[in-house]
Amino acid sequence: MDLNLLPLLLAVAEERNFRSAADRLGVTRSAVSQGIRRLEDRLGLQIVMRTTRAVRLTEAGERLVDSLRAPMAAVQDALEVNADTPSGKLRLAVTSIAEDFLSGPLLAGFAQAYPKITVDVTVTDDEFDIVERGYDAGVRLGEVIEQDMIAVPVSGPQTEVAAASPGYVAVHGVPVHPRDLLQHRCIGWRPAPDSAPWRWEFEEDGKPFDVMVDPQVTTNDLRLMLRVALADGGITFAPRDCMREHFASGALVPLLTEYLPPFSGFFLYFPQRKHMAPKLRALIDHIRQWRRAE
Repeated sequence: MDLNLLPLLLAVAEERNFRSAADRLGVTRSAVSQGIRRLEDRLGLQIVMRTTRAVRLTEAGERLVDSLRAPMAAVQDALEVNADTPSGKLRLAVTSIAEDFLSGPLLAGFAQAYPKITVDVTVTDDEFDIVERGYDAGVRLGEVIEQDMIAVPVSGPQTEVAAASPGYVAVHGVPVHPRDLLQHRCIGWRPAPDSAPWRWEFEEDGKPFDVMVDPQVTTNDLRLMLRVALADGGITFAPRDCMREHFASGALVPLLTEYLPPFSGFFLYFPQRKHMAPKLRALIDHIRQWRRAE
């Protein structure tokens, strides 16, 4: 078998389009189409379903791609170890609430320091195996990272805060206890359309408890939550870092702060590998320098 067909298949699987895969690999669309056909002939299986607008993998194609991702990534990492300058595509899966990481300066500084590394960031709150999906690393809260992963701090401890605009508070008043939230208009978060809204977690006299608010507005978009709260839409609940600038300007006011304990912050996490890819090592070093400079 021509092993050059394997990275071609992975490109098609990720791009879901022959032309995009061709552009990524620097070849023609015809070369991609013919390569996939040669691979199918060699395997005696249909691995790609073609339409006029896009392509999708068959069940056999999905199984093949899933089995190829980890070993192909290991080969790529082994090749990059010998490179003089860190290079290649660095794929990251980052939770939407990792404000420090997503705010811009960290990644802008990294891109400037390592011009040969291209960074592909998927902002997602879905929980999945980053190795299986072909990501080099992820950024998540420490409490939800699997124990077999290596984790590097991206932030310090975090605190989630209930907050509302002065306009909302002037009309509806200030909740004295978290239970009072049940009488207020709330703006909640959910990770996926079929998930229940996130419970709001508090602590009283050293004992944790949560309140299952019934949000009038629910979304998986943190920035929409903040926009609705800023427009006097109700009380929302998010990490303090995400609302820092709005607290500083007075556009939002923190509520129930005596009931909000700190918790583990955000970490860059990745699997244990014998040889770490220079592109990932470069990001780790950059994060550590960036945190020291804060």
